[in-house]
Amino acid sequence: MGNFSLKLETFWHEFYTNGAYNNVLEGLKNTLIIAVMGLLIGTVIGTLIAAVRVMPKYKALPRVLNGICSVYVSFFRGTPMVVQLLVFYYVLFPLVGLKMTSIGVSILVFGLNSGAYISEIMRGGILSVDPGQMEGGRAMGLSFTATMIKIVIPQAIKNILPTMGNEFITLIKETSIVSFVGASDLYKAFNLMGTNTYEFMIPYLAMAIIYIVLVLVITLLIRIMERRLRKSDRSM
Repeated sequence: MGNFSLKLETFWHEFYTNGAYNNVLEGLKNTLIIAVMGLLIGTVIGTLIAAVRVMPKYKALPRVLNGICSVYVSFFRGTPMVVQLLVFYYVLFPLVGLKMTSIGVSILVFGLNSGAYISEIMRGGILSVDPGQMEGGRAMGLSFTATMIKIVIPQAIKNILPTMGNEFITLIKETSIVSFVGASDLYKAFNLMGTNTYEFMIPYLAMAIIYIVLVLVITLLIRIMERRLRKSDRSM
């Protein structure tokens, strides 16, 4: 018990007295920015890909687009995100002469990766919508794209909301890899505390608690949104 108290005292001295909490706050901010922006970018990309995947393949263009989307999804789902991050930051961007901050690259890679997974989530959500909704929209004179945007996709989003919450949680946890490209996140902040004090137990335990709290908060928000959506459906 005395040894644990000493570890806790060392942690608090580094965290508060030496100002390590500033690094933790910056890491938390970057973690949330990368996860939120990654989810937003992924949602846009995933929705576009899902629309292409369910589009009728009567013409050549939809078939070509579907092939491109299949390659995209296969690449980002078939390789670890840390590999994608390293390839983009240390290989692709230097080759084309493009300069981005480590946070910017992380957001882009997280968005591209998330888009591949959300495309499958969204495709399942679209297919779960009654086909009569599409037929009704087309009967009203709407185009395929307009029907998807105004009728089908809003209903699909309601169906996949819990799964989207899980994707956001996954992105939050995956941000621990962005330190590989020098980005400041929670892992880097707490790892630096451990390096400075030669004591890693309490910093890593504190980091785990923060991740758990983030996940619990996100889960609670998703449940609140689900309840509100169910109420709106009943009121209709």
